[in-house]
Amino acid sequence: MKIRINLDVELAKKKMSLTELSQRIGISMTNLSLLKNGKVKAIRFSTLAAICDVLHCQPGDILVYERDADYLDNDK
Repeated sequence: MKIRINLDVELAKKKMSLTELSQRIGISMTNLSLLKNGKVKAIRFSTLAAICDVLHCQPGDILVYERDADYLDNDK
């Protein structure tokens, strides 16, 4: 199973740069870049809420759960 990060999609919808988002929510560019590229293991609810507030979206717009094919095979 995998969590896909759609931060770049939501940024594009709002025509906002990662730099602008970083400045508006007070999170470093490095941390946002790691999040955007799926290189993080966790995200604080407060960070997710701040992103959603600025982008006017829901957590499910940013985080999408995907099951692996192997996981589905073992589920039978």
